[in-house]
Amino acid sequence: MLAERRQRGDNSLMQAVYLLIESSRAYGRGLLHGIAKFLRMHNDWTIIYRENALGGEIPVDFPGKHCDGVIARIDTARQMNWLLRLKVPVVEVRGRLDTVKFPRITIDDKAVAEMAAQHLLARGLRHFAFCGFAGSDFSQRRRDYFNAAIRAAGYTVQIYESESPTLPSGASTTDIEIAAASQEAKVGGWLSRLPRLTGLLACNDVCGRQVLHICHTLDMPVPDHLAVIGVDNDEILCDLAEPPMSSVILPTERMGYQAADLLANMMNGMEAPRHEILVPPIGVMKRRSTDAVADDACVAAALRFIREKACTNINVDDILDHLAEKKLLLSRSTLDRRFEVTIGRSPKQQILEARMERVRQLLLDTTCSLEQIASLSGFADAPQLSTVFKRYTGQAPGEFRRSVQPGPM
Repeated sequence: MLAERRQRGDNSLMQAVYLLIESSRAYGRGLLHGIAKFLRMHNDWTIIYRENALGGEIPVDFPGKHCDGVIARIDTARQMNWLLRLKVPVVEVRGRLDTVKFPRITIDDKAVAEMAAQHLLARGLRHFAFCGFAGSDFSQRRRDYFNAAIRAAGYTVQIYESESPTLPSGASTTDIEIAAASQEAKVGGWLSRLPRLTGLLACNDVCGRQVLHICHTLDMPVPDHLAVIGVDNDEILCDLAEPPMSSVILPTERMGYQAADLLANMMNGMEAPRHEILVPPIGVMKRRSTDAVADDACVAAALRFIREKACTNINVDDILDHLAEKKLLLSRSTLDRRFEVTIGRSPKQQILEARMERVRQLLLDTTCSLEQIASLSGFADAPQLSTVFKRYTGQAPGEFRRSVQPGPM
């Protein structure tokens, strides 16, 4: 389209980009924020945007003939076919339909499920469950990867997926979620049969909030009976839940920026990549819904102590002293063995994991210097923090911070 306008002598060289992305969900809003940051650095686009629900109809007033490119969350075959008819570059940021012919940037659901599994395993839990939506692609992927991660740790997963036989094949995500909301009695019956101290992954925050609401109506205490973690870190949904819900943080702003950068290159003649671009999650935003403790009283007390004091430069001897104050007398070898049996790692490793969570959170949410972060997370100085962080994550702290923030790498 831009080339045609140049051939006609059109003085306006602004590229018209259509955004088929909803703002009603945290995922879509994050993508839009990332695209907006790209625009602030590259001001040769004009944006065409109509508020729309995920999977909704294309607005009837959309001026397709004046469009040079599209960034879209494609949720239905109808949307995909409409975009194909435009014959302009399209970058897809949903990842639902395997038949989509456009380059795609989407979340690495394997990494999401494994991160959630590790978060629950670190709580000393031995029973696990997954709640999701039948017919939803991302739910099925997270179910399978979560099941594999928990089985690799030596445990099993109980699975529930809300079904609606009245929905047609290929129904939108919104329709699937609405249908699932009408099945609270069935979900409640399944939840009530789960063993005490079960760690549950909900396929997304919508599903997770439904689980927490049902637990509340059934007088099933969370996290004392059930520890729940969602995906998306939609702060509104997570904070409105009772108790507030832990959730896997997705780098949607980074994805939005990447999608805009890719589309700009495609509109300027670059060949579209043939492979799917998978983006890993950032981390877990811990809230009260996963403040569960292990059945082993000594391990439970030690885990609480680690959560509270890990960033004050404690060591295993400090844990033993704390337990002794509570009349829980153990040798170091016994504590190590009971940790290994209960959560699959040593107390020393658990202290390091707690510190690394704190470092990731500070790198993500603040502009603190490495020296400040080292002080706040229990490290002697920035060099020690950098060495340990890179050994633990494979990235230097600065690389991690850049990778989770929108903008050029």
